[in-house]
Amino acid sequence: KKRVCTTFVEDSFSNGHLCQCGGVRESHASVTLNDYFSSAIVSHWESAKHSTEAPTDAFGEVEFAGVSKRHSYFLRLSWDTTPATAYTIMTTQWGMPKPNLVLSVAGGVGRSKVKTWVREVLRQGLVRAAQSTGAWILSGGLREGVGRFLGEAVRDHATAASSDSLTKVVTVGIAPWGLVDHREQLVNTEGSFPAEYYVPNRSQDSCYLDNNYQAFLLVDDGSVGRRGGEAGFRARLENYISHQRTGKWDSGTMDIPVLCTLVSGEPYMLERLDLSLKKCIPWLVLAGSGGLADLLSDVLENVSAASILPAAGAEGEGEVATKTDLRERVAERVMKHFPSEPDMDKLVDKVLSIYQSKELISIYHGEQEGPDDFDTVLLKALVRASKLRSVDSSPSTEELKLALTWNRVDIARTELFTGDIQWKSEDLEGYMTDALVNDKPQFVRLFTENGLNILDYLTLGRLEELYRSISDSCLTYTLLQRRLSERQSAATISTDVSQLLEDLLGDICEPFYRDSLGLGGITSKRKSIKVLFYRGYRRKRCPYPWASLLIWAVLQNHGEMAVYFWEMMTESVLSALSACKLLRELCKLESETETKLSMKELAHRFENLAHDMFSKCYQSSESRSFVLLKKKSAMWGGTTCLKMAMEADARHFFSHDGVQTLLSQIWWGEMDRSTEVWKLIVTLFLPPLCYTNLISFREVEEADEGNPEEAPQGKDMDWLYAETVFSFSDMKRMPPPSKRPFVLSRWRQFWYAPVTAFLGNVLMYFLFLLLFAYVLLVDFKPPPPKGPAPLELLLYFWVFTIVCEEIRGTFFVGSMTVRQRIRQYAQDVWHKCDLIAISLFLIGLCCRMFRDTFWFGRAALCLDYMVFTLRLIHIFAIHKQLGPKIIIVGKMMKDVFFFLFFLAVWMMAYGVANQGLIYSFDPSADRILRRVFYRPYLHIFGQIPVEEMDSGFEWSVTCTTNATEIDEGMEPCRDTHHNWLVVILLVVYLLVTNILLINLLIAMFSYTFTKVQERSDKYWKFQRFNVIAEYHSRPCLAPPFIIFSHFHLFIKRKIRKVPSEKIHQFELQEKATSRLMTWESIQKENFLSAEGKKQRGSEAERLKRIVDGVLKQTAEIKDVDRRLRALETEVCIRENYHMICTMENC
Repeated sequence: KKRVCTTFVEDSFSNGHLCQCGGVRESHASVTLNDYFSSAIVSHWESAKHSTEAPTDAFGEVEFAGVSKRHSYFLRLSWDTTPATAYTIMTTQWGMPKPNLVLSVAGGVGRSKVKTWVREVLRQGLVRAAQSTGAWILSGGLREGVGRFLGEAVRDHATAASSDSLTKVVTVGIAPWGLVDHREQLVNTEGSFPAEYYVPNRSQDSCYLDNNYQAFLLVDDGSVGRRGGEAGFRARLENYISHQRTGKWDSGTMDIPVLCTLVSGEPYMLERLDLSLKKCIPWLVLAGSGGLADLLSDVLENVSAASILPAAGAEGEGEVATKTDLRERVAERVMKHFPSEPDMDKLVDKVLSIYQSKELISIYHGEQEGPDDFDTVLLKALVRASKLRSVDSSPSTEELKLALTWNRVDIARTELFTGDIQWKSEDLEGYMTDALVNDKPQFVRLFTENGLNILDYLTLGRLEELYRSISDSCLTYTLLQRRLSERQSAATISTDVSQLLEDLLGDICEPFYRDSLGLGGITSKRKSIKVLFYRGYRRKRCPYPWASLLIWAVLQNHGEMAVYFWEMMTESVLSALSACKLLRELCKLESETETKLSMKELAHRFENLAHDMFSKCYQSSESRSFVLLKKKSAMWGGTTCLKMAMEADARHFFSHDGVQTLLSQIWWGEMDRSTEVWKLIVTLFLPPLCYTNLISFREVEEADEGNPEEAPQGKDMDWLYAETVFSFSDMKRMPPPSKRPFVLSRWRQFWYAPVTAFLGNVLMYFLFLLLFAYVLLVDFKPPPPKGPAPLELLLYFWVFTIVCEEIRGTFFVGSMTVRQRIRQYAQDVWHKCDLIAISLFLIGLCCRMFRDTFWFGRAALCLDYMVFTLRLIHIFAIHKQLGPKIIIVGKMMKDVFFFLFFLAVWMMAYGVANQGLIYSFDPSADRILRRVFYRPYLHIFGQIPVEEMDSGFEWSVTCTTNATEIDEGMEPCRDTHHNWLVVILLVVYLLVTNILLINLLIAMFSYTFTKVQERSDKYWKFQRFNVIAEYHSRPCLAPPFIIFSHFHLFIKRKIRKVPSEKIHQFELQEKATSRLMTWESIQKENFLSAEGKKQRGSEAERLKRIVDGVLKQTAEIKDVDRRLRALETEVCIRENYHMICTMENC
């Protein structure tokens, strides 16, 4: 709404031309009547009586032409508009963030009234405090006085400050509509998006809107050119905001604090000051800024100091004298500061009314204290006001609320958590939730260090509340919403969050939270909701609180919070890898570029933490670090570090020497790693040689079973190797095996090593390829009854054993479900290659048995041979020299596809044009395809049929120009009319393809090679794990002899029920597991201590500590100086008072 003056109330100073509203007589619909003595019946204009409301005609966005391209919001509204409506428009329609603090600056109109030190306080004190707390600054919004300097200070701070480190300040201008210059430029009944508003570029003060403000509320009371019309609305808005909650979705622990600041000021502002104080809105007065601020500071300090002094005689007489003298003292000071004020008694009454609320007024001596102390003054002023509004709360509690709302952990640490106040854990729980929801990791650390018990705090119900508080703009919120049939579901954690984590982490972890809630065997969501409803799960403790908080923080991409939770956890290496896995999976689903980049950086940070942490463990104890990699974790659903690192694509972690050393031990088994390959190959063909000295074996002694991790380095290899396979299959607790004879033990040591299985499979695979090639080229018989030949039948049997091994490795190794096995199988590229090879072989086998499809079957088998041959690339990925090169070739294949796209476009363009110019009519599809695609492709390699394309050469081919004969299949004669164009196109085509595109491909290959070569070793080490895991789980015999191993395993596992000794590993006992976790925690403490020393040792940190120390000493000196000055003032007052009393007695 807007206000329009409808009644003309004559202004006695305008000779009847102007109304008291400031408008001319012609703009009014009616005029007040006169009585018999020609005097107006209505002598005073009031907005409520003499103006009416109408729909607003000025709202939308404003663009300051010639000054700034940034748009600001504006709204013309009536003075009696409800503040809730305005606040909703600002936060909802305009998208302004909810404030943690509101600083309302009043007074200071005109440049001459703003002193230099006041400008510094505004720039360095108030704006910086607002920026560090995420505040709104309310001011006049015009290019005059304090409002102008506030806008410039906010602009300068926003330009110089980092967007990541400081919160953006929102400046809101609240000004009278009738006072704004050129306001007609803003008028548009349908709204302006944006309105062009011209602001002249001059240094003098003016009533133009300031372009440094984000929003303007233009309060209309129907007047024109008058000040103060917005005061009532502004006071109501401040009071309304002071009753709103801080934080996201009003989740804070306190109402939004509002503090009004008085700079200079005029007497008419006393009305607004008194109104705000009666609503318990605190005020901060800048003493020495002039005007009303000096009057109030003088009255509150001097009058208050004199009033507490008793007389020299009886105490009662002194008090009576003080009360009767108070008005005189106030009047004396009012006369001193405003000697020309006509209505002095009314002004004194207002000052006395304000004096009654002196507890809500704080005095700031800017010339003495400086702008650096301004934030502390703000905090103390708001704490004093909060204490008065909330009688039950203590000052320390209110101060903590404010510090938490402002995110000022430095104030909380130095003022509240110094040891003087004993905080209980239950007292900090509400603040802990506020800090978690609003992403304030420093306060989370502070509360944890000062008495908060995380085990008592994090119940399943509170964890569910944390998940419900996730922002709707977060990816996790979207993913959870897909799984929620209704938002009020009671099974959010047990079903939806657990399912989300299962989708992100894959099949390597057991479901989260379900076992702790007793839902391990329940698969129905509806049934689980009923069970949880009757069991009352919300009060149960979360089994692993730090891990749950880490997952919660990572799902929201809260980096600093997640790193702190990681620091507080056990199983640091696995936890960092799990966080890395979650972030990289979320990154694949995230669509926002900036958020995706921050997720990648945080995932890389966690991978580096895992790498550095494991490096610290490896330096401390090699054997324990190996167990750390292979130990199953109950916290992370039974997974291991090796599994998680593989799923998280942690190449940097796998490149660590300790991880590679463990993989080498697994690869060679009990054989010496220095054994040459040719010795293994000879032993494969002559197995008895394993009993000779041709192959060296490591000497292994029995380790102490009760304390295995303390076994000596050279004596615990049995134990280390015994922990190997649990990363690849189930672990089953078994008693230690009995000592075997030397012949049997040496035989098992040789054949059970993964390297032996690998070499056997490689040799037999080469024989398989030779047999396959011989059958295709030499011994491929016709369909039955003439074929197939015996060697071809052997080939069929060989492939059958390969299929059996694929089925065994997919469905009979490990403890995953069928769905999980199929999904894991489909994720591997080489498994897809195997599936294609087997499918093509089956198709070829079926087709070659019938005469009609014999040649199709042969073609399928020929293509299948190519696929089986390409499978060698994966086999040789284990080789140290070939492995990195294979990775480089794989990366270059992507470049080839891009090159082929450009080449296909150019070939098609040239081929169609060339065919159309040479042959005017040729309907043969075969010849068209050959000459449009195949012939231009051969041109690249120099095969150019010059006789056919160039008419200067003789073309000795029988051809015809008869259309009928051409339709019958004869070669058409070439058209020589545009032969010169054909030659030019050929030259251009060869120039582009052979020089431009080919060199482009070479450049792309060079870039890829240079880029990948630096990291190819990491890629190879990462890929090496897959090969080792695959051959570790395979039987020792290779196809086709592997069929004997399959029969042996079937009888042993399914009939005799004998567990595998190769895949069986013993788990760590509870005592040993506890010792290992304690050892890892000690290594983490050492790692964090070393990192802290590095950070403290940097030049920037040392300089920061020096500056902080100087500032602290300066603050202490200023505090002592203030106390001395206050004591001197009190002594002088007492001396003067006693002197007056002495004179009266005399």
